[in-house]
Amino acid sequence: MITSSVKRYALIFTGSTSLALGVVGIFVPILPTTPFLLLTSFCYLRSSNRLYNWVINHRIFGSFIDNYMNNRAVEMKAKIVSLIFLWTTLGVSIFIFSSLHLRIFLFAVGIGVTIHLLTLKTLKKGKFSNNLN
Repeated sequence: MITSSVKRYALIFTGSTSLALGVVGIFVPILPTTPFLLLTSFCYLRSSNRLYNWVINHRIFGSFIDNYMNNRAVEMKAKIVSLIFLWTTLGVSIFIFSSLHLRIFLFAVGIGVTIHLLTLKTLKKGKFSNNLN
């Protein structure tokens, strides 16, 4: 039987690992940032009020989590920067790799991420639901 303290530490470890992957996902387009941040908030919510409050009130991560969870929305600037960074890094990767299968996979991932980003609502300013388009 798993004790509550073992479960708590396992959730903290999983949440922290997910947070690290989410941060890496900001710079590596293959890793999706938002799902990792959502998993982080889920794990922290069930294991540590202090860590949960830290992540949802974080200067950078907090607004992404709040906007996505409550509004399924992203600021226009975040969409634009994400798409530019996504296609720039994917373009370089597709150029570097000679494998046709890998190129097709990277292109498909780019299309999938682009569609997902474009189907999210767009926030005009800030993180409040009354600013949605």
